[in-house]
Amino acid sequence: MKPSDAKQRLIGAMIDALQRRGLHGSGLTELLAAADAPKGVLYHHFPGGKTELAVAAIEATIARLCDSMEASMAASGDPGAALMIWINGAQKRLDASHYERGCPLATIALETTADDVAIRAALAKGFAALRERIANSLTQAGYDAAGAHATAALLLAAYEGGLLQARVAGTPEPMALVSAALLTYLKLQRPKEPDHE
Repeated sequence: MKPSDAKQRLIGAMIDALQRRGLHGSGLTELLAAADAPKGVLYHHFPGGKTELAVAAIEATIARLCDSMEASMAASGDPGAALMIWINGAQKRLDASHYERGCPLATIALETTADDVAIRAALAKGFAALRERIANSLTQAGYDAAGAHATAALLLAAYEGGLLQARVAGTPEPMALVSAALLTYLKLQRPKEPDHE
């Protein structure tokens, strides 16, 4: 077993725990068992313990979401279509887990207090990175640059809120409603085609 493998297993176990039970609902012993790693390996890779591991899980989740978003945009070239690919992928994963595994970012964000400085900083940085990626995609597709950041914030908030509502309801309906509303909004904001004389 390579050290990097153990580190990735620990991060994966933390992401899974955040999706299912949240930070405070997951014990260290449980995380170590899920990662098949002794306590010494945890503190070797994450001297800050559970908090540092949670930050690494947040960073890994953000990287995965950014990559997924960019792949969706590259596959379609249209922000509306890319958004639907992204939302449908999240909905399929939620459905496959029988509505047990939500977004780890939302779960841990709802649990944090003012004392969770490192976790909140990682979340803030991560959400900002996601908004920036969405805004860049909108701008590249010709959407108004001035409104792209506000639209990105709306899209991300709706995505997270739709997932949260779908998870607690145990049905895809909230995500379907969010998807329809966002598509309508993006169509209204779509850049006008230049007039050709």
